[in-house]
Amino acid sequence: MNTPKIETERLRLRKFTQDDLPALLEILQDRDVNRFLPWFPLKTMDDARNFYETRYSSVYAQPCGYAYAVCLKDDDTPVGYINADSSPSHDLGYGLKKEYWNRGIITEAGKALVNQIRKDGIFPFLTATHDINNAASGKVMEKLGMSYMYSYEEMWQPKNFKVTFRMYQINFDPSQGVYMKYWNESETHYI
Repeated sequence: MNTPKIETERLRLRKFTQDDLPALLEILQDRDVNRFLPWFPLKTMDDARNFYETRYSSVYAQPCGYAYAVCLKDDDTPVGYINADSSPSHDLGYGLKKEYWNRGIITEAGKALVNQIRKDGIFPFLTATHDINNAASGKVMEKLGMSYMYSYEEMWQPKNFKVTFRMYQINFDPSQGVYMKYWNESETHYI
C-alpha cells in the first residue's frame, strides 16, 4: 500500500522522483510560498536533493507513506505537494506554486488524500495547523472537513520567532478525541 497514486478530475497525485528535483526546487525556493512553511526557502539543487531524500525517499521506504507531488493531469510536472505524516499528530501539510494559488488545487488534492486515508483506515485522525496570519490555509482545512480545535503559541523553528497557530482536526475513528500535544506543550493556548 506504499503511497498509492491518486487521480482527481484535474490532478494526479504521485510520488516525487529524482527527475522532479528542478520542479521541487522551483516550488520551495519562492519566498512567498515558503513564508508560512517550517523551513527556509531552498537555494540550490543540492538543497532540493537533500529535501527530497529526507522528506520523500525516506517516506517512500516505509510501508505506508502519504507524500505526494501534486501535478496537473495535462502536465506531469509537480506544481505543489501534499502529505500526511505517520507521526503521532498525523499532520497534513501542503504547498503550491504561487501562480496556481486560488484555483482550488490544494483543496482538490486534499479532499482526494483525506478520502484515501479514510479508505485505507490506517490513521484514526488527521491534524493540520496554520499561522493565524495565513487565513487562506485555514479555509482549505475547513473545506477538507477539518474542524478548528484550539490555538497555541510556539517559538517556530528553524525561523526562531513566535507564531500563534490554529489547530484543526478530522477524526476517522468516532471514539477519537482531540489531539492535545500542542496545547499541552504551549504555555499560551486558548479556544
